[in-house]
Amino acid sequence: MNPKAVRRLKASTLNAAGVVVFLAAVFPVYWMVATAFKPNDEIFTTRFIPFPLAPTMEHVSRVLTRGIAGHSVWRYLLNSAVVALGTVLAGSVVALLAATAVARFRFRFRTTFLILLLIVQMIPAEALLIPLFLMVRRLGLYDQLLGLVVVNVGFTLPFAIWMLRTFVAAVPKELEEAAAIDGAGRLVTFWRVLFPLVAPGLVATSIFSFITAWNEFVFALTLINDQGGYTMPVALGFFTSQRSTDWGGIMAASTLMTIPVIVFFLLVQRRMVSGLVAGAVKG
Repeated sequence: MNPKAVRRLKASTLNAAGVVVFLAAVFPVYWMVATAFKPNDEIFTTRFIPFPLAPTMEHVSRVLTRGIAGHSVWRYLLNSAVVALGTVLAGSVVALLAATAVARFRFRFRTTFLILLLIVQMIPAEALLIPLFLMVRRLGLYDQLLGLVVVNVGFTLPFAIWMLRTFVAAVPKELEEAAAIDGAGRLVTFWRVLFPLVAPGLVATSIFSFITAWNEFVFALTLINDQGGYTMPVALGFFTSQRSTDWGGIMAASTLMTIPVIVFFLLVQRRMVSGLVAGAVKG
């Protein structure tokens, strides 16, 4: 077999593998959306293609009009949005400053700090649940969304710092030195030179933090006692009882829950894609 045929075979194999991975990732979402519009007698269909024969808005309309557990679905979505956006904003600021310090400065126990970040990331969330509960209650943040934001920020920080550290370290120090020679102070250099170049990494970590906080269940269930303060993942549990499960309602509410994530990604993806190919060039 000639080299050109080998390259074509490798490309075809990679493309086929990519298609398989794409279908495996997208099919559950497609099934969820399709089930949200199925009548009750079609939910447990065994057809290979799960699209409803007679689509209905019954489940979506019921979730929107009746709400969940006596509260509007918009309230749960708003709670989730407050927690997710608060986690993104606070976590991004802290992670960027910490990553800059780790990447630019040399200090004692720097390597130890980086290793501890990895170790903390490996600890299961369930193992931290009791100490976090006691800490939040002692701070007077129990049953408050602010307490949930603080916990989520701490939970997402190790990955965000580690990832942003790579972006900061990739920025040539000569750019900051040139700005200093031109008379720019540390704050101006950070904002005008460093920040635009690490923005793609900041966007990537923001997406991770947003999705993590948006889908978080265990902390929200433990640290929030008032049903009206629940986030959307916890509210989905009200569709399940000891005797039955409202699959149509779960799928409809889950479909509504995915919309803000898609909107958030669409808002930041242009900045992420354009930033990945941007850099400092000599004029």
